[in-house]
Amino acid sequence: MNQKRASQANADIVIIGAGIIGAACAYRLAQDGYRVLILDNGTAAATAAGMGHLVCLDDNPAELALSHYSISLWRQLANQMPESCAWSDCGTLWLANNADEMEIARQKKQRLSEWQIESQLLNASQVALAEPMLRSGLAGGLVVPSDSILYAPNVAKWLINAASHRVTLQQANVVGLEEQNVILSDGRRITAPAIILANGLRAIDLLPELPLVAKKGHLAITDRYPTRTTHQLVELGYAASAHASSGTSVAFNVQPRPTGQLLIGSSRQFDTLDSNVELPILRSMLQRAQSYLPDLATMNIIRCWTGFRAASPDGLPLLGQHPRYRGLWLAVGHEGLGVTTASGSADILAALLQGHVSPIDATPYLASRFLDSEPNPLSSPTAIDGV
Repeated sequence: MNQKRASQANADIVIIGAGIIGAACAYRLAQDGYRVLILDNGTAAATAAGMGHLVCLDDNPAELALSHYSISLWRQLANQMPESCAWSDCGTLWLANNADEMEIARQKKQRLSEWQIESQLLNASQVALAEPMLRSGLAGGLVVPSDSILYAPNVAKWLINAASHRVTLQQANVVGLEEQNVILSDGRRITAPAIILANGLRAIDLLPELPLVAKKGHLAITDRYPTRTTHQLVELGYAASAHASSGTSVAFNVQPRPTGQLLIGSSRQFDTLDSNVELPILRSMLQRAQSYLPDLATMNIIRCWTGFRAASPDGLPLLGQHPRYRGLWLAVGHEGLGVTTASGSADILAALLQGHVSPIDATPYLASRFLDSEPNPLSSPTAIDGV
């Protein structure tokens, strides 16, 4: 190694990625007294492309535990956020098309109740009263009032700025990793006791062994109109789309923005890294949305875009130390729940990194469940020394 090109980070921890996951980790670790350097290449990724829905999903116990815990942490921060973060306690209204989906709503309510999460079943007339813009003929729905929305890019910036006494953000292009070293495109190596990889899908450029795949998604947003919906509206069939492991799917998911706009989703595609908007997918997604909200046909769509979710094989994030490399920690693979679970992921990672007990059982999320645990002869997994 060229010693002239190596430098200490002047930080206890280097985080790669300034999206919502990296920012949340930096904020949390700064609270524990660590000096943090965030390296980011300045290219907007999943945080800038997503919906910003804080949603308690319950498709498996680990997903429910992490999303529920994370939302409780976000709510503790809500009153501190500036207006630009666009926090809104809109809740989620899950919509049932028929009697079978109403049974799904009842089962969902039962699962949420077991975690003391408030929800309320609505019949057809109550749904129509709550959201008059919806088409007639829906069987009912389930309201989860503790769900919220925010504008994730500004929240990430706010988290970093709020911890600026201990967090430094530097624009840099990371091209490689060595033990306790980050290699930059200009040839420099930055050394730190701990390195956290939190750059989503780009993590596989640095660690090809990571079992992450891209799920492409489309979004569209309308012009501003007088407020006509008040809840995040999601069809109960959304989970089947969100957790599909192959193929292309669309589902109804519409969010009322504080600006008076409607943010429209969602779609999922595999086996593509083409970032272009694909008109057949977009058309199918908008037709699905219009089938629930007929008046969308009269509204102007002012922008459409795509993004890529980084998904693990089981749909849960990879958190914790890489089993083979001392000082290398992972916070990746959050798929479509990155915004929701950023706060909880940061709490878990901070605990593991310091050798503390995790606030919730971390076992389902440990990075070691997918990675070769044969020890690297040069290192062994250990928690970073405290400051």
